Amino acid sequence: MASIPTQASVVVVGAGIVGNSLVHHLAELGWRDIVQVDKGPLPNPGGSTGHASNFIFPVDHSREITDLTLDSVRQYKELGVFTQSGGFEVARTQERMQELQRRMASAKAWGIESHLVTPEEVVEKVPFLDPSVIVGAFWTPTVGVVDSVGAGTMMRESAQNKGALTVSPNTEVTGIDVENGAIARVHTTKGPIETDKILIACGVWSPRIAAMAGAAIPLTPAVHQMISVGPVPQLAEQTGEISFPIVRDMDTFCYERQHGSDMEIGSYAHRAILHEPDEIPSIEAAKLSPTEMPFTDDDFDPQLEQALELMPDVLSNPDVEIRYAINGLLSLTPDGAPILGESPEVKGLWSAAAVWVKEGPGVGRAVAEWMTNGCPEVDVQGADIARFHPHQRTREHVRARTSEAFIKTYGIVHPGEQWNSDRNVRLSPMHEREKELGAVFFEVAGWERPQWYESNAPLLEEFGERVMDRTAEWDSRWWSPIINAEHLALRERAGLVDLSSFVIFDVFGPAALDAVQSIVLAQMDVSIGRVVYTPVLDETGGFRSDLTIMRLAHDRFRVVTGAAHGMVDVKWFADRLPATGTQIAELTSSWTTIGLWGPRARDILSQVTNADVSHEGFKFGTARTIEVGSLQVLASRISYVGDLGWELYIPMESGLRLWDVLTEAGTEHGLAPVGLGVYGTTGRIEKGYRAFGAELDSERSVIEVGMARPKVKSQNFVGRDAHLRHREEDPKAILCSLTVDDHTSASGEKRYMLGGEPIRSQDGQPLIDGHGHHVFVTSAGSAPSLGKHVLMAFLPPAEAVLGNQLTVVYMEEAYPVTVASIDATPLFDPSNESIRR
Repeated sequence: MASIPTQASVVVVGAGIVGNSLVHHLAELGWRDIVQVDKGPLPNPGGSTGHASNFIFPVDHSREITDLTLDSVRQYKELGVFTQSGGFEVARTQERMQELQRRMASAKAWGIESHLVTPEEVVEKVPFLDPSVIVGAFWTPTVGVVDSVGAGTMMRESAQNKGALTVSPNTEVTGIDVENGAIARVHTTKGPIETDKILIACGVWSPRIAAMAGAAIPLTPAVHQMISVGPVPQLAEQTGEISFPIVRDMDTFCYERQHGSDMEIGSYAHRAILHEPDEIPSIEAAKLSPTEMPFTDDDFDPQLEQALELMPDVLSNPDVEIRYAINGLLSLTPDGAPILGESPEVKGLWSAAAVWVKEGPGVGRAVAEWMTNGCPEVDVQGADIARFHPHQRTREHVRARTSEAFIKTYGIVHPGEQWNSDRNVRLSPMHEREKELGAVFFEVAGWERPQWYESNAPLLEEFGERVMDRTAEWDSRWWSPIINAEHLALRERAGLVDLSSFVIFDVFGPAALDAVQSIVLAQMDVSIGRVVYTPVLDETGGFRSDLTIMRLAHDRFRVVTGAAHGMVDVKWFADRLPATGTQIAELTSSWTTIGLWGPRARDILSQVTNADVSHEGFKFGTARTIEVGSLQVLASRISYVGDLGWELYIPMESGLRLWDVLTEAGTEHGLAPVGLGVYGTTGRIEKGYRAFGAELDSERSVIEVGMARPKVKSQNFVGRDAHLRHREEDPKAILCSLTVDDHTSASGEKRYMLGGEPIRSQDGQPLIDGHGHHVFVTSAGSAPSLGKHVLMAFLPPAEAVLGNQLTVVYMEEAYPVTVASIDATPLFDPSNESIRR
């Protein structure tokens, strides 16, 4: 048996495109003593890299995935393994053409050349396609194919040539030892390896390897069907592997891709066929490779009929036969994003899983930078493995969501679309009351959160035209004018908001102050009872999070953050606590939170408590425990909707009682239950409040988002040096609020942007900021108090001028917009009198 090193700086499990990219980039960054193992042979060990139809379409609605894809294409080109062919995404329906208009918006927002074309223009480049079947197409000239096995081989060999890597094929991982919560060693069929880091990059097998360490990588192997037919006479005279553009037949969830004289046809239209990692056959038992499962004809037959409609001359030819057909395995995750980063369960256990060929080298570089420098150049926080809440790591949840998601691979997915599967997992204590009020629930991190209440429909008549209704179906899908009516009710009277989904954790112990000071930007040596909103930065000065911290005692700080990113925040803090003197306790399921805001909020709260809740007696930015009857409530006077009010924290079991008490007291004051449509969009956007994942990410500085404080605290904190440098530099972009001046489309119908649209000059020219990013809408929403639709976007400094006239492109039509704020000054109540009254 061949020998294997007994020690390693890191063991990389997997020799597909991702594993090979990782060892290459780790070696480039100076890592040595890397060991790479794979249970298969090289150069093709039998994973998805070897059978994937390796084409790359660069445009995605996700900027994160697009950035990774563009970086991957750049690396493939440098390796000389990329062949540009161009690609069409064809539409059979007008509904799909509208979706292709959205794809045009994303292409322009990310700076990728694309065009909407006619069926005749498609046939000019793909003459064997029947133009009568389609109504139009989306053309991207930079689409191409790659030799991913060849690229991986070159990357792996580059690390070997540096003397940084030992490769051990035909080597299986049999166990992982964890000591004191951290990786200690890896056991293989060729012997143990002492190491404190293991990087799992073995695709569909990743959950199996992670489980050996007592951790979860929540993905499932899923079937993607593909056949290859030939010989095709129309392709016989062509030279090289590919001469015609790749065609995605989007409405049938199918693609056709020339491969020499053959044609590959792949399908995402069949039922979701999921497998367990332990069910994948061994190399010895597999007829082709472990990830090429036996073909199931019945699943593919309907797809073949649809492909025949599009390419009748090719597929009706009796000489064109099926040469190859597989149920190929790929990795699906419950939210569709890759799974990257260090496990929150085991120190030193890293994941680079659920990555497709088009993103492989970009992910390899990003994760290698993450492991080396603490943060990658490309923002990949949406793919952080720590994002999953416990229920999201279960096999039941993974299978439910991936079963639902598979058919959406080429689907038309609305930005606000909600999941149907695995719902009602986490219910607030007010849930039954909310159902009685006709709540329309949106789900985040398992929590059912009211987005609006049908019981508030009478408010539509009360507020009339101020509601800013939408008539276009796409604009109003997963939306209701009731949201805007609830907003106005809160602004004029008061609103009650269920905020049970907050992630809450305490940092406590004798060293708690020093620990929190070292993690966040804001000064935390404040008086007990102070509430501090603060950015959390990474080493480059970009945003890692933004959250609220209450100092409850000299040695206890309570952190409150959002549901979607909250578990990442828990890990970020836990990783940076000192070894002694501080602990962290996650309390999300212990506390529920109710928001009470509006000009009559004080009247309502004073009616149920003897505590002094006057402005002088309970100042903004402070928190303390008050009594509401026999309930003890931690009241925090802050506001994410920009109005007078409190966040009220109470043990979960008492939440319903507090809700009922406030509801009864608020009746005479016109209190309305208000959904997250107000809290998360309308209330915040007319106040210019930034949202993590939209305006705040690791590529943006505190200066660029307009959140700089007058002074920087003297205590050191993560990102301080970079932040000081940013304060001395001219910003490369400035976050601005813009108002839409005219919503009237060419058809006469008014249209309302949803976010992600490109911003251009008045004459339609692209705007590019100092980072090289094309300008796009980061957030969009109604501002009913202003009677305007408001957009937020990072503009080049020269364009960030009050009153500047620009355009926003929505569904391929240009609408005039005006720069209305060039800093954090709110459009509504710019002096913040409403919050502090």
